[in-house]
Amino acid sequence: MVYRSFIGGIHPKDYKSYTENKTIRQMPTSSNVVIPLSQHVGSVSTPIVAVGDVVKTGQKIAEASGRISLNMHSTISGTVKAIDNFLHPRGDLVLSIEIEGDGKDEWIDLVDENNFLDLHAEEMKNRIFDAGICGMGGAGFPSVVKLEPPKDKPIDTVIISGVECEPYLTADHRMMIERPEDILNGLKICMKILGAEKGIIGIESNKPAAIKIMKNMVKKEKNINVVVLKFKYPQGGEKQLVYAATKRVVPQGGLPSAVGVLVNNVATATCIYEAVRFKKPLVEKIITISGQIVNKPSNLMVRIGTKLSEIISYCGETKEPIGKAIIGGPMMGYTTCSLESPIIKTVSGVILLNESESKSAEEQNCLRCGKCVDVCPNKLMPCFMASCVKHNDIEGAKKAGLEGCMKCGCCAFVCPAHIKFIQWVDVGKMITKNAIK
Repeated sequence: MVYRSFIGGIHPKDYKSYTENKTIRQMPTSSNVVIPLSQHVGSVSTPIVAVGDVVKTGQKIAEASGRISLNMHSTISGTVKAIDNFLHPRGDLVLSIEIEGDGKDEWIDLVDENNFLDLHAEEMKNRIFDAGICGMGGAGFPSVVKLEPPKDKPIDTVIISGVECEPYLTADHRMMIERPEDILNGLKICMKILGAEKGIIGIESNKPAAIKIMKNMVKKEKNINVVVLKFKYPQGGEKQLVYAATKRVVPQGGLPSAVGVLVNNVATATCIYEAVRFKKPLVEKIITISGQIVNKPSNLMVRIGTKLSEIISYCGETKEPIGKAIIGGPMMGYTTCSLESPIIKTVSGVILLNESESKSAEEQNCLRCGKCVDVCPNKLMPCFMASCVKHNDIEGAKKAGLEGCMKCGCCAFVCPAHIKFIQWVDVGKMITKNAIK
């Protein structure tokens, strides 16, 4: 069989064997959660509760402060203990709401709309907005905004990504095996809202069980099919996925909507389904806890706001001291500075490495070998880009593709000189951002 793919990319060891056969477990509710009001792209949410207020699980505690913003909800029942700046997993202090649990986990009233697909598209969007759903496989763009594309860019195809190409992560894989109908319903809701004629579920070839289950789930659907993709990183990047699944080329600096496509991952699709059918807010998500030092690598359903330290403890702690804790996958994730920071909506996994695995080689001079150019999925020039940033030539870096870099890390993975490409890109983008301000 010839699997679809894209030009460029790499083949890192996937390390999925730690958790790919671990069924999803519900982690017990925490006695204390911290809900950051910035878990997404866009404006910080505005608190609508006060210290001392009693709240239920699923109750709105902060509202969207603009079009590109999110509603936030309590993930346990209890009392608002503090509204203050707390440590965010990315390392900065962010306005957050701390809730002390009462041990009851008393929920707001939900519904069960059996005929949810008959709801009007506007009502569906309202429920998605109310539930505070954002993209859960990337930067956290508010989902309702993606479902309202410009009128001059109609969407005819919705792609649900089951690629999960990052090493270690298997939460989406397990969702496809354990909750395929929910994913399909989420796809159908997106298609109805957008008036899209076609639905695609893209899955990498290293997930045969998920492929079989999802193909069986859609076999009676006339306009929905499963596309099997080559096992290659970053197959899950939006542009790479759109090209592999449809052969449409998203323009540099553009979004999939430019070619009539919307992309969501399976976790987002599932939450969209729960919001539309049950009016369930986004208060929990499935994450992978993995790494060779973890005593009990797991796929867990965890309440948002739960501290990383509690999750690690629930997984039996570690066999060796933790050298680095990575939020997300090892390619595009980031290192957290504290295990006391909370899980947020965009966290797909926590990877724990020992001290030896955490060490990085010293950066050397570029060898001009061109390997970084060969593997770049966006056809950029990482070596020239990094060199320009080092010498404060930001305009040169832009010409080399600075603004089009998705920071996938392919270039750094193959570089024999161990150049810290992603860090140099971050510096360049930071300089550009500050210059605009």
